[in-house]
Amino acid sequence: MTVVAAYLYRDGSRIRPVAIDEISPCSGGSSEFVWIGLYEPSETELRTLQTQFGLHPLAVEDALKAHQLPKVDVYGDQLFVVARTAHLEGDKIAYGETSVFVGRNHIISVRHGSARAHTELRSHLEAAPTLLANGVDYVLHAILDFIVDGYLPIVEAIEEEVLNIEQRAMDAFLSREDVTRIFSLRREIIRFQRTLGPMGELCSRLVNLDMPCIDTDVRPYFQDVLDHVRRVESMTGGLRDVLTSVFEVSSLLEQQRQGGITRQLAAWAAILAVPTAVAGIYGMNFEHMPELKTEYGYYVVLAVITLICAALYVRFKRVGWL
Repeated sequence: MTVVAAYLYRDGSRIRPVAIDEISPCSGGSSEFVWIGLYEPSETELRTLQTQFGLHPLAVEDALKAHQLPKVDVYGDQLFVVARTAHLEGDKIAYGETSVFVGRNHIISVRHGSARAHTELRSHLEAAPTLLANGVDYVLHAILDFIVDGYLPIVEAIEEEVLNIEQRAMDAFLSREDVTRIFSLRREIIRFQRTLGPMGELCSRLVNLDMPCIDTDVRPYFQDVLDHVRRVESMTGGLRDVLTSVFEVSSLLEQQRQGGITRQLAAWAAILAVPTAVAGIYGMNFEHMPELKTEYGYYVVLAVITLICAALYVRFKRVGWL
């Protein structure tokens, strides 16, 4: 069922359900409005609403396609607002879209791909008639605030995973799977930032520009939504920096480990070079060589080799190469 809820409200209280093909039941007073919520509606349903509420055809086309960046368009005395929803599906961020038609006596929300229904939001607003009595602009604020609040659990979940990866990078060397996950998270964050930027611009326009259907006393509520967007945007930027630093630290630790192994190999090579050099010299088949006829020459050579190797070992040990 695409029509999730459709009700007439007066002075902040729900009066009765309405049908989408019903001629606007509002008497024209500012205290009355219709709030219709749809989920992935058909073209026929949107065309019906277009006829009943005078929706602009370009806005209807955008709501049908559902492939828009966050924006706010003004069509005469009506607003058309597009917001992007987001939620985690496994290891990735899945996106949806919510389009909102706002008129003086109606607000129509059209959801596509959103995992969070507005049922809880509607119940929360109906429980506070004083706030709901502010009209359609307050409902628009509540929808945007509901969408932006859904961003925070995503950032917190990614932040927790990033902290775990950072701890593993400090305790041991990152595996190939960890490095792959770092780049995957970085891609998800970059895509998420592409949504946060336009969402911030959308809220900023509702705060700073004169818009039809938006009363001056409701603007501070949109400022609150803008503050939430900026907070999430700041946290996301910080996560991106942390991911970059984790990868860089892991690379530096790996280089340090490889440097330590190289020094150890060089130290042992230097130690082994002493007996190799001596054995190489005395391995040459010359008849007249020093000390060949000495009774204890063999033992003297072994002692010299051992002494030099021991001195080199102590020296390398002191400088931290072994």
